[in-house]
Amino acid sequence: MSSPKSTLFSPYTLRGVRFPNRVVISPMQMYLARDGVANDWHFQHLAKYAVARAGCVFTEVLCVEPRGRNTHWDLGIWNDEQVPPLVRIREFVESCGAVPAAQIGHCGGKASRQRPFDGHGPLGEADAARGEPPWTPVGPIAEPSAPGYHMPDALTTAEIAAIVDAFADGTRRVARAGYRFLEVHAAHGYLVHSFYSPISNRRRDGYGGDRRGRMRLALEIAEAVRGQWSDELPLSFRLSCVDALDGGWTMDDTIALARELEHRGVDAIDCSSRGVRGATALANLEATRRPARAGYQVPYAEELRRETGIPTMAVGLILTPRQAEGILARGEADLVLLAREALYDPHWVLHAARELEHDPEWDLWPPSWGWWLAQRERTGVEVDPDH
Repeated sequence: MSSPKSTLFSPYTLRGVRFPNRVVISPMQMYLARDGVANDWHFQHLAKYAVARAGCVFTEVLCVEPRGRNTHWDLGIWNDEQVPPLVRIREFVESCGAVPAAQIGHCGGKASRQRPFDGHGPLGEADAARGEPPWTPVGPIAEPSAPGYHMPDALTTAEIAAIVDAFADGTRRVARAGYRFLEVHAAHGYLVHSFYSPISNRRRDGYGGDRRGRMRLALEIAEAVRGQWSDELPLSFRLSCVDALDGGWTMDDTIALARELEHRGVDAIDCSSRGVRGATALANLEATRRPARAGYQVPYAEELRRETGIPTMAVGLILTPRQAEGILARGEADLVLLAREALYDPHWVLHAARELEHDPEWDLWPPSWGWWLAQRERTGVEVDPDH
């Protein structure tokens, strides 16, 4: 195939990993695991994006300890039994030419809740009766992360150290599974975000107080994870770049944190936003009763990239190929991430290659698909407007 006509389909390299194009399938929780173990649903969910030529495919967040799960149904990376099914997924994704990626994290005070389609509230007696008992979540302080949620235990410094170790242990398992790109979920009101946000962290010890104290957990996790992750492989952090609440975390804060993360071996920032003091990252947007604007988070990626030179990943209602192409061509981000739009159209990347004239001969499609589609195109289709 000739050199790409579009930035979207140009290759990109981080450390020793070459991405065949700039489209990344973002982590998406499926809430369908048992004991943190991936199954056939997770395999087919991720396999289809690799077949459809995404440049990189992420697992959903792999929780580093059981109490760090959102729900009983989350994937985990806290024991060795969780590794083999992840190897199966990695092998298939890699066989399709995509970069296999994993995200690890801890849900902090947002743990011990129902699946979104079961209500998204805190687990209670009715949930326990059907085999989903609640547990006590943890956070920087003893304060619920959303109205009505469980009261978390405030972590001691010794318990914080144990969680940092859990991130390191999870990283070793991801490395053993053969993944080529690793991300730490540090956004959306989950544990790491709840520490660096001044809204959710009012500790008075070395993990609270000023911005440096509140960033300490994120930086310690970065050091621990990079220490267990190959120097040849890239590492990213997903950050909530702004809290979008009075007195909350700001872009200036994110720029400062990103620079410190870069010093500790973080290669890219996945630029999301919001999530503190709400059930979801969109909770305070939903409260305004106004629809979110397409690409509403892209400006965070653009500003961070411009101010620091750190590679950024843009996420949030990136819908069309030309929108994605424009983001990259204008230098607003280095990679674009799809989630719900990929759910709606699993073949988004293949369709984008056609729309942007990158694949006029159907070469990116699996031969057993592309041959038929090319034949139909050559033959032509006459459409009856009345039927």
